[in-house]
Amino acid sequence: MSSPKVIILAIDGPAGAGKSTIAKRLASRLGFLYIDTGAMYRAVGLWALRTGTSLSDAHRLEQLASMARVELLEGGTRVKLNGEDISDLIRTQQMSDAASKVSAVPGVRRALVDKQREMGARESVVMEGRDIGTNVFPQAQVKIYLDASVEVRAARRLRDLEAKGQAVPLEQVEREIRDRDMRDSTRGEAPLRQAPDAEYLDTSGMPVEQVEEAILRIYRERTANGKE
Repeated sequence: MSSPKVIILAIDGPAGAGKSTIAKRLASRLGFLYIDTGAMYRAVGLWALRTGTSLSDAHRLEQLASMARVELLEGGTRVKLNGEDISDLIRTQQMSDAASKVSAVPGVRRALVDKQREMGARESVVMEGRDIGTNVFPQAQVKIYLDASVEVRAARRLRDLEAKGQAVPLEQVEREIRDRDMRDSTRGEAPLRQAPDAEYLDTSGMPVEQVEEAILRIYRERTANGKE
């Protein structure tokens, strides 16, 4: 059970909704640890591909997730797997797809959720993912569900990929996002859905600064101190 002084700000939503960008900014503003749970699943996906493990081999994937030593450094912006900095290696479309597949494995989710809960029990965090408010920290004081249209999310993802020198047709990005939405929302273990007590924000037409301020207002309303 978390200490009463520890605050969990949970941000859930589909791919491309702006979770990472917003969560990093909020963590900086509030002085909290930023935890990108998606990076943890990407790390397991990377390890699986490196070891030749099939992404349908649930038993072996669960073993890898349990053994994985995932460290979040520099405020959560850098990721290490078993001592190796993999921050850039996991930010590809291939790793996004791998993360979606390994995250559907119940044993993988259980192993990584245990690690996430350990992190959140030690200090106040902004944690983003797809099941934070519903499964990882259902008791989180502040829950946000970020969303945006598929077209907007695909355009954002395309800009990110192009910035990294990856040329991918927009139609392919849209198709992959729709496929991931389907996998994430229909998986048997902790599917993507909005928690009943989460605030819904459609970020399609909102600049990042507006989204940040909207969540800070919600944070102040739901916490006793509201200090930054």
